[in-house]
Amino acid sequence: MEYRKLGHSDLEVSAITFGAWAAGGWMWGSTDRNEAIEAIRASYELGVTSMDTAPIYEQGTSEEIVGEAIKGISRDKVQILTKFGMRWDLDKGTLAMQSKNNDGKDIDIYKYAGKESIIYECEQSLKRLGTDYIDLYQIHWPDVTTPIDETFEAVSKLIEQGKVRFAGVCNYNAQQLAEAEKTLKLVSNQIPFSMVNRGIEEETVPYCIENNKSILAYSPLERGLLTGKISPDYKFQAGDHRANHAHFQADFIQKTNQLLDKIKPIADEHDATLGQLVLRWTIERPGVTIALAGARNAEQAVQNSKAMDIQLSKEEIETIDKLVNAF
Repeated sequence: MEYRKLGHSDLEVSAITFGAWAAGGWMWGSTDRNEAIEAIRASYELGVTSMDTAPIYEQGTSEEIVGEAIKGISRDKVQILTKFGMRWDLDKGTLAMQSKNNDGKDIDIYKYAGKESIIYECEQSLKRLGTDYIDLYQIHWPDVTTPIDETFEAVSKLIEQGKVRFAGVCNYNAQQLAEAEKTLKLVSNQIPFSMVNRGIEEETVPYCIENNKSILAYSPLERGLLTGKISPDYKFQAGDHRANHAHFQADFIQKTNQLLDKIKPIADEHDATLGQLVLRWTIERPGVTIALAGARNAEQAVQNSKAMDIQLSKEEIETIDKLVNAF
């Protein structure tokens, strides 16, 4: 495993970080809690010391799973990355989406990052995670109803109290990053990035590189699409958000699989899976510090972490780049 520092900080995280969205099961059909815990522990055994979660992932369940998985591990050996700013229990801010809770009941989820809400959310996250501090605290989505300085003044207070070590953002563009920086120095921006979703490269990546903000690439496997295991006639479980996602419609799946067929010989050359090759390529991209890889069982987690065993040559990276650019 490789370890990389976030931004200007001394916080080192594993280049492959465990993404715990699917671990909570929310929007992914369902997940076995014990299998999710085993997945995190299996990752840790192979050097994945960083776990990224969020309160909204099955309304606290994902954080509880992370907390349970790291019990017995010295706290300074793991890095907990979690988020704030999405409330299912408070009708404030702007409506982000309508979803279902753990009991299958309809719920409204709001983007809200007011000061008191952040303080409250942090306390709840600490309890669920079973820890007294969070290594990286990130706003989950921009909140247009709260001034950015109010949001990051609250996070600054949490840092002063020792409850948070460093601050980051998710899904921020360059302009929002610059505005937030006026209040608090940030170390990272967690944004979606994959071979078939590269919109951030135009403006956000150059800003992050120039201003020393680490990019935490989420959905680098495009929610499983880039593993090569999704066929145009793939049947999703009830409750799986991917069923209606544009990237999981038959024509896009077919186009993506054609790209994967072209890069598969490179994976075969390294005795690696397509998913492993994609993850390795992702963390070689300019500005990308880590790739978040989700897993719902130990086998998937082990496969993800072994992406670090691949050493791509300059020529191989250039070949993949050309194929991805032509996509």
